[in-house]
Order: sequence, then structure tokens, then C-alpha cells
Amino acid sequence: MGAYRVTGNRSCFSAFRVLRSRGYICRNFTGSSALLTRTHINYGSKGNTLNKELHSEFIDVMNEIWANDQIRSAVLISSKPGCFIADADINLLAAARPLRKEHLRKEKSTKPVVAAISGSCLGGGLELAISCQNTIATKDRKAVFGAPEVLLGILPGARGTQRLPKMVDVPVAFDMMLTGRNFHADKAKRMGLERTIEYLEVAITFAKGLADKISAKRDNELEIGRKTDSVHHNYSPAPLKIIDVVKTGIEQGSDTGYLSESQKSGEIAMTKESKALMGLYRGQVLCKKDKFGAPQKDVKHLAIVGAGLMGAGIITQVSMEKGLKTILKDAILTGLGRGQQQVFKGLNDKVKKKALISSERDSIFSNLTGQLDYQGFEKADMVTEAVFEDLSLKHRVLKEIEAKVIGMHYFSPLDKTQLLEIITIDKTSKDTSASAVAVSVKQGKVIIVAKDGPGFYTTSYLAPMMSGVIQILQEGVDLKKLHSLTTSFGFPVCAAAVADDVGVDLAQHVAEDLGKAFGEQFGGGNPELLTQMVSKGFLGRKSGKGFYIYQEMSLKMPPKSEVSLDENIQFRLMTRYVNEAVMCLQEGMLARHAEGDIRPVSGLSFLPCRGGPFRFVDLHGTQ
Repeated sequence: MGAYRVTGNRSCFSAFRVLRSRGYICRNFTGSSALLTRTHINYGSKGNTLNKELHSEFIDVMNEIWANDQIRSAVLISSKPGCFIADADINLLAAARPLRKEHLRKEKSTKPVVAAISGSCLGGGLELAISCQNTIATKDRKAVFGAPEVLLGILPGARGTQRLPKMVDVPVAFDMMLTGRNFHADKAKRMGLERTIEYLEVAITFAKGLADKISAKRDNELEIGRKTDSVHHNYSPAPLKIIDVVKTGIEQGSDTGYLSESQKSGEIAMTKESKALMGLYRGQVLCKKDKFGAPQKDVKHLAIVGAGLMGAGIITQVSMEKGLKTILKDAILTGLGRGQQQVFKGLNDKVKKKALISSERDSIFSNLTGQLDYQGFEKADMVTEAVFEDLSLKHRVLKEIEAKVIGMHYFSPLDKTQLLEIITIDKTSKDTSASAVAVSVKQGKVIIVAKDGPGFYTTSYLAPMMSGVIQILQEGVDLKKLHSLTTSFGFPVCAAAVADDVGVDLAQHVAEDLGKAFGEQFGGGNPELLTQMVSKGFLGRKSGKGFYIYQEMSLKMPPKSEVSLDENIQFRLMTRYVNEAVMCLQEGMLARHAEGDIRPVSGLSFLPCRGGPFRFVDLHGTQ
């Protein structure tokens, strides 16, 4: 149940009067303001979610305020640390209608309501806050503002599209609503969203004083400081709908704008793109849930073998900043030195971007110990092997470590790729899995758990698609055209470009191994092409030439019209991808199809509004 304390003072009473309404407590407060303190809104959750229960209770308590003539103003604040309202329940979008009415009452009320914000204020929480006559926020890193609805293929549907452009410049409002980016309190202040206060207690006092002073008169004039160009979006209809609704409000007035927002909000929520994005969101929530419980011992000390790009990256981006004491071990001094320099550079880049201050950088870097031997490894709670992709070398390292083993498949770039694939076998203990998950959660990763198998889940579905790319190129399709068809279908780049990035020599090695493991299932193009490319020095980006020579495209052959239709090419690539994902689910490598959709989007930048391979099957049918 939700709980609000609504505190207000009547000038004619000195004693407290308590009113109760389904979890709310209303009592007197010095002055004529009501202080609304929200607690335990979503039981069992760290943050507050704007769900059906909160909708109902919030409207009830606001009705008490409107009905009480002795309360002249109110302050809304969360009592959950680090969170005002983080988001809304996407299963209850229809419940936005009563909130729209309540927000309108706050906007037009002669009783000013002020939002005092400490922590996340996102989505429906932002719409609630900006419907108040003023907002105050604590000046700390936990106070963030954002309108992420566009990332779900919907629009801010509780008056956000009309209210936000009145608070900030229209281009700034578009930036928030069309990108879904979050802003910290200091930037929100510069944008005009709120005032920042250093401490929470001061913020409450200031907000109460402001609520007593501000006038109920509303300014209905909208100043447009500069023109905003239309944004064209090829895939999700949400951005263009947001622009259309905002434009309607500016040109035809707020009432028409609110009606348009309500209509478009309902229409867009029913599109296949929105359903795909919401499915991905639910999948991410599912992947973030703890599947194995708490480990017997909390992981506080981490050791990493291998100071290369991945090993040092694991330290820089996802371990030391989370407070883990870390040992970095390499076989040679020059390699260790490069790894330590990479760690420091990664932290220093964050100082340049003002994400850290220099003292924080130095404090984090002090958590790192570099060495050439295994001294102190016995004290480590977890050891991560990140040596070169050589099976004999990995076997030797594992024998030297003598530890319980579990696979943790990271993806580059580590700081931008949320995904982490945890690989288990039948003998993997629950506690080992729990420790790996606990570290991954601390590192901020979205986790999928997969059974061990050739290439794991991720490579096993990408490799057949690469084989299909080779076949299409050998049939004579121009590489520029193939790249265009692949990206227009929803992939960030052509699979040939991925091979260039990771190295054609590595792609050839993977193709050889998986070809032996999968046989005809892996068939398609002739893998001898990769062998020839490697022998002639076409190793990809690192050698300046691969599938792409970066001046003009190679691999031209007379095209065969019967296999070169644009739609045929796109679906041939996609079906290789999808069929392998389905096989992974059938064979038990994946436990749930939701995880199978998350991996391509989080790790390969597969177009989110297509929803992943299993959503693709739902939309197009199994035939």
C-alpha cells in the first residue's frame, strides 16, 4: 500500500488533527501548507513506480487537499532514498487518463503545489512534477530528470507534451522527448526545469515557503525562442507523433493539444513497434531479476588475469568504479603497463567529461594493484580470466588458478554495452552462479544466462548470418548495396563490417571451428574466401583492408537477378539469424525467449523497434 503524510496548519487550531484515507495520514504543519510525504509506494521495490495503486491513492489524497479550505498550498516529496518517481507501470497506460485530469487540477488550482525532488524523476514522475506550480531538487547525482517514453515507442501521455515546452525552450523540450536522455539536477536547472538546493531538509523548507508565496495565476502564453526543425525517424512512429502533438498545442492552444496528446497516446501504444519495445523492456526487467539468490560470500576483491583491452576494460569500466578492490595480473611487464595506462586513461577521460572529479579518479585508481605473479590471488573472491583467445593458454591459466569456473562473456565496448552473457554447465553450483550474477549486477549489466555450447548463444546465431553474407557476396551482390539493405532493415552495420572490426583472421578461426561443430547447419558461403583473405593480408580494419578497403568496395561478381531481389536478401540474412536463435531455445541453451531477444538488441544494436528474433517470428509467422 502507498502512504502519504499530508501535513497542514489551520490558523485557528494549535492541536494536530489527523485524517486518514487509505494509507494517507493528514496532520497539521506550521504555516498553511500541506506536506505530502510518500512512503512504501511499491512494496518490495527500491524505487517508486507510478502504478495503479499509486494513481488511486494519489487522487484520493489530493481530493482531501482540494476539499480542505484551511490548507492553502502543498509540497510533494518522496521518502524513498534516491527516488522521487522513477517510472510508470507500462502495463497500465490506460490509467493515465485520470492522472491527466488531476494534473490539470494542479495546474489551474488556486492552491499551489510544489514538488521537492531528491532522486530519479523520470517519465510519469516528471509529468507529475512539472504539473506542479514549481519544482525544487537536491543538488546531487541521484537527482535525474528525463522523459524516456520514446524509448518504449510511446509519448508522454499525461500532459507532458504540452506542459514541458512551456517550462523550457521548445528545442530543449524536443531534445528531452525525442531522445529519452536523462539530465542531472544542475543541467535541469540551467534548462529551466527546477531550482537546485544543496540539502534535502533545506529543499523541503524552501519548497514549503515557495508554495506559500507563489500565485495561483497561470501564464498561458508560450514563448518560442527559436525554430526547431522536424526530426525524421525511419523506424518508430513515436518521434514524429511527439512533434505533431507539440506543434498542435503551440498552434491551436493547450486544450486542443491535450486532446491530441490523449488520442495519439492511445493510437501509438497499439503499434507493433511500441509492442516490440515494451516487450524488450519487460525482457530487460526479467534479466535484471536475481535468478540464483544471494551468494554465500559477498564479492569484494576481484583478480583479473590478462591486462589486454578486455581485461583492463573490465577493471576500468565495470569493476573499480563499483568499489571492488582489484588485482591486475599479466605475464609481461610491458603488457601490464599498457593495461594500467588504459585503466587510468579511462578514468581520466571521465574527469574531462566532468563525470568524475580528479580526487574521485585517484581514489578509484588506488583500488588497483598491478603484478606479474599470483601473489594475493588466494584472497580474491573472484578471478576473471581475460587472456588471448588461445585454448591451450586458457587451459594453462585455469590450471594455475585452480578455481571453480563459470563463463562471463563481456562485450566490447564495455562501457556502452549493457549485456553480459553468463555461461553455465550442469555441474555449475548455484553459489558460483549467484556470485557471478551479483558481480554483474554491481557492474550495471543486463544479464542473460545460457548453457555452454559452441560459440555460446551470441556467436552461434551471428556466425550463420555471416556465412549467409559470404554466400550473397559470392553470388555477386555489391557490398555497398548489401550494407545499405542490412542497415535499412535494422542492423547498425553489415555483418561484413563486424568481421572487419573483430578481425577477418578471428572470423576465419571461428568459422572453421563452428563449421566443424554445426556441419550443414552452418552452411552457406564458401569459408575458403576467409582463408584467402587472411593469406593476402585482408585482415580487416587493423590492416586497413578487409571486406571494406575504405576507398571502394571489393568482391564484385556478375549478379544473379533471381537471388538479388532486395527483400530476398534482407529476409535470407534475417532467417539465418532467427532460425539459429530458435534452435538455441529448442536445444536448451536459452531458458527463455525473452533473453534471446535482449541479446541482439543490447549486444549487437539490433533495431529495438523490431524487438529481436523471437518478436520477429511472432510478427511474420513461423513459415
